[in-house]
Amino acid sequence: MAPKYKLSYFPIMGLAEPIRFLLSYGKIEFEDERFESDQWASVKPSTPFGQAPVLEIDGKKTWQSVAICRYLGKLVGLAGANDWENLQIDMAVDTISDIRSKIASYGYEADPALKEKKKAAVVNEALPFLLTRLDKLVKDNGGYLANGKLSWADLYFVGILGYTNYVSGLDLTKDYSNLSALKNKVLEIPAIKEWVAKRPKTER
Repeated sequence: MAPKYKLSYFPIMGLAEPIRFLLSYGKIEFEDERFESDQWASVKPSTPFGQAPVLEIDGKKTWQSVAICRYLGKLVGLAGANDWENLQIDMAVDTISDIRSKIASYGYEADPALKEKKKAAVVNEALPFLLTRLDKLVKDNGGYLANGKLSWADLYFVGILGYTNYVSGLDLTKDYSNLSALKNKVLEIPAIKEWVAKRPKTER
């Protein structure tokens, strides 16, 4: 029998969407459990480290979204062909995680004045620096993030855009033609297109 998958997360794209992308790409059926924010206090104690998303595989709970995506990437044939290729994928994904962390550094700041100060530094300095280089990386790899071919890094990047765009209030790919083309390419993958068409509608 095929393993049973259950993904538990908030009713948003957030950190779980790259996982949903990879499961969908691999045509792996999964239960998409979504709990509301006011349920989190009761759900949190059942998670391995008090964090979500959690992916259960035959009842065994796994956590850390990037680690889950790396595992699924191998499972669905989107990992590198060797250790060197996997390093290229990991570097790209870690760079995307850096971008997400910088956006989160001001996105969740409660103090309005401090938030604007942090946002200015990220939007005017950090994001242009990182996105320009990420855009060039895609150009240098023939339209992909690593190894000149589709990998789980590409699905991770496009999957996490709902989160990063919502929190930042920006369209991160708008001024970067190679990143924009990559986004469109991933969204045109039949299995991804099918998932996007049927997923619950949410802004983030």
